[in-house]
Amino acid sequence: MVVPPLLRAVIMGPPGSGKGTVSARIIKHFGVKHLSSGDLLRDNMQKKTEVGILAKSYIDQGQLIPDDIMTQLMLNELKGLDQHNWLLDGFPRTVAQAEALHKECHIDTVIDLDVPFETIKCRLTARWIHPASGRVYNLEFSPPKVQGIDDITGEPLVQRDDDKPETVSKRLQAYDAQTKPVLEYYRKKGLLKSFSGTETNKIWPHIYAFLQTKLPDVSQKDAAIPR
Repeated sequence: MVVPPLLRAVIMGPPGSGKGTVSARIIKHFGVKHLSSGDLLRDNMQKKTEVGILAKSYIDQGQLIPDDIMTQLMLNELKGLDQHNWLLDGFPRTVAQAEALHKECHIDTVIDLDVPFETIKCRLTARWIHPASGRVYNLEFSPPKVQGIDDITGEPLVQRDDDKPETVSKRLQAYDAQTKPVLEYYRKKGLLKSFSGTETNKIWPHIYAFLQTKLPDVSQKDAAIPR
């Protein structure tokens, strides 16, 4: 029996592009290990590790965490996954990080969620919350019965700073400036696979079909209808 080579994949996409949803489905269907730079950072900061304390000092000053710190954090974690298929999420974010990763391991494929910025703006700015309960409403999918008012308490809803239109625009611009060169880096290497669309449920079957050419579906449910 021929053992297929281990998959080394990266998922990229702007904030609000559906990366979390797609990553969860990839994990479910293909049994890959998911390594999120955000989760790893939060974990290290919570445990007050040396890297965590250092990273927090940059975040508290509103600065980006330097490439060498992020690279060290991620590569250390990857050492424990050398026997597994894995999917990187949130790393590499810069060309320097991509180059450092390339020196350590060969990436097979980069999945790029190409969702129009206008769609993302609508998606993120449509989110409103009831602060006391944490109830989330979405003006497009699950709006409150009365605009701006919580269904249960009748109290006003608020929009998180992260979801305000001006903040969303800034986050998308930052992603564009920082990450476009990384996409270009992988495009030149012939590793970039872009999936375009405005709805995760319509993009997903194409990603699923593509990954099926590389890995078997390990989920127990009927693989004919991937969800």
